Amino acid sequence: MSRAFVFPGQGAQTVGMGRDLAEAYPAARAVFEEVDEALGEKLSALIWEGSAEDLTLTANAQPALMATSIAAMRALEAEGVTVGQAAYVAGHSLGEYSALCAAGTLGLSDTARLLRIRGMAMQEAVPVGIGAMAALLGLDFRTAVAVAEEAAQGEICQAANDNDPGQVVVSGHRPAVERAVEIAREKGAKRAILLPVSAPFHCALMQPAAERMAEALAGVTFTAPAVPLVANVLAGPVTDPDEIRALLVRQVTGAVRWRESVTWMAGPGGVTEFVEIGAGKALSGMIRRIAKEAGTVAVNRPADVAAFAAAQ
Repeated sequence: MSRAFVFPGQGAQTVGMGRDLAEAYPAARAVFEEVDEALGEKLSALIWEGSAEDLTLTANAQPALMATSIAAMRALEAEGVTVGQAAYVAGHSLGEYSALCAAGTLGLSDTARLLRIRGMAMQEAVPVGIGAMAALLGLDFRTAVAVAEEAAQGEICQAANDNDPGQVVVSGHRPAVERAVEIAREKGAKRAILLPVSAPFHCALMQPAAERMAEALAGVTFTAPAVPLVANVLAGPVTDPDEIRALLVRQVTGAVRWRESVTWMAGPGGVTEFVEIGAGKALSGMIRRIAKEAGTVAVNRPADVAAFAAAQ
């Protein structure tokens, strides 16, 4: 069996995530402690006892989800499961940072600080209310791209997340995204809905954030990952540290090519099992719609860790 370890992105956060892992595994608790120290604040208290509203803020959600994923990874390692047992790692948007931390490319403290900068930069790139994102359900990617192009009318409207065969997210100026919702409905979308997000991620409006991330990433040490990363903007494998750094900059304004990434892993990559590590099961659902023959398993609680380790 060939497997990939995959790491969730924004939207998977829930208050209390990772707490049971920290209580069951000292190595998992140490992750939250190191992230708290790196950020100079008790992010763990916000994750476990804060409000959903505060946790959902981009600057909090990004390092929080990464910490939860790495805590689950450390728990697996405590049970003898290592990242080297995977053929590839991949992550959805911010999850790419979790994947790189798990694979040893980035240190945990550096990853936490980078994600705090990334979250703040993405939030500040566009004034609140100027941008929007919408999910178009029931349209294929090519049709969704055509919808975005028709809706732009001189503004920015781009396909931002190609999640699975029937789910594409568009991003850009709010009026253009609102037009895209109406056009998608006319073209037979099952649903087309504005998303409750605070900024238009993964489109050209994020260029100021990309520039800030280029500066931040330039000051951090990258090493080759233990296993190849299947990168969001390439939908293919990469191992060169300098190329990974450049791709993380491109990722801020580029589309998350998740459907293509999973298709590549399950096809040429030879992956037969996807292990989702961290909060929620959103990626597992997408993967089942993309690669119907592949197995999926979500690892986010101590019982999941124990069951997965026992099955090896």
